[in-house]
Amino acid sequence: MKTSFKGNKSFLPSKICVVCKKEMTWRKSWAKNWESIKYCSDACRAKKSPSDGSKSI
Repeated sequence: MKTSFKGNKSFLPSKICVVCKKEMTWRKSWAKNWESIKYCSDACRAKKSPSDGSKSI
């Protein structure tokens, strides 16, 4: 019987979401821009604070 397990996920890098403070683990789809990832989901991205530097005067 074959399993689809490809490795030990505990060795993957992780970050904390700046909005909800949950830990998010590295995903292959984030490989190219892992350094710029701040939010764990689209919902957290929508809730981000307006004090992130994108003010219009």
